[in-house]
Amino acid sequence: MNVSSGPRVAVVIPCFRVASQVLGVIGRIGPEVGWIIAVDDACPENTGDVIERECRDPRVRVLRHAQNQGVGGAVMTGYAVAIELPADAIVKLDGDGQMDPALIPVLCAPLLNGRTDYVKGNRFHHVSHTTGMPATRLFGNAALSFLTKFSSGYWQLFDPTNGFTAIHRAVLPELDFAKIAKRYFFESDMLFRLNQLRAVVMEMPMASSYADEPSSLRPLRMIGPFLRGNLRNGVKRIFYSYFLRAFSVASLELLLGFGLWLFGIVFGAWHWWRSVVEGVPASAGTVMLAALPLILGTQFLLSWLGFDVASEPSQPVHTFLEREPPG
Repeated sequence: MNVSSGPRVAVVIPCFRVASQVLGVIGRIGPEVGWIIAVDDACPENTGDVIERECRDPRVRVLRHAQNQGVGGAVMTGYAVAIELPADAIVKLDGDGQMDPALIPVLCAPLLNGRTDYVKGNRFHHVSHTTGMPATRLFGNAALSFLTKFSSGYWQLFDPTNGFTAIHRAVLPELDFAKIAKRYFFESDMLFRLNQLRAVVMEMPMASSYADEPSSLRPLRMIGPFLRGNLRNGVKRIFYSYFLRAFSVASLELLLGFGLWLFGIVFGAWHWWRSVVEGVPASAGTVMLAALPLILGTQFLLSWLGFDVASEPSQPVHTFLEREPPG
């Protein structure tokens, strides 16, 4: 399918301190895009005014926040408008020039072809794409990626902080915007919310771009806040998926595995401490009573993990959401 055959794509650009870059970004957006929504997130540089004053592209519409809401808040404001447009794919494109607008047709192709519900960029797919990426970003993103795999359930995905995304319009009304994180946790939280819808997510390989564009995201500094957010979402996901909406053999494996593993840790630590304090080595039976639950618990948890990895959604949900109700 030729995605450029008509304007089936809308673009949302969150704008904060990008007054010197955003016009160049808009100018590079191709004809496959029919609507461009720029959201001035209480930008101190008045990016919205710059766009309205200097941009002559009729596709552009500027929205404004009276108070800064973060990148997630700006994107969701744009999403709320895009839902009402006759577009099939809604792209989130940063205004700082680190994302190539020429890749929009590639990003949207799986959505427009009905193969997926959400597409995101991945700067780590090819080793050559990471050339020029600062080491702190490289290792920070790797750590954040592992946390997001656990919290979202999309174990095959990487690069969770990559904000170059596209979502099918039919999926947006199913998301509760009020519950989605509004700041830098936005992209990771979106994956958690999409998993709860059983949405299919794909990745588009892309090269990293780090020139003179400023970025306020520091992955190593964000590991702490992201750790809390991902652990919270991970616990929610497991409870929703294995105990609230369904109960299966995998649920039993998780319960048994965690229970045995916890017993082995507590029992073994207690007796190890007693042996240190009293100076009496633990008996072979005591050691086995601690080790055996740990071994069995680990096996149960690994079995559950294999089930969880294999349970990624495979059928796009937007194909069902788009169907007309019988009449």
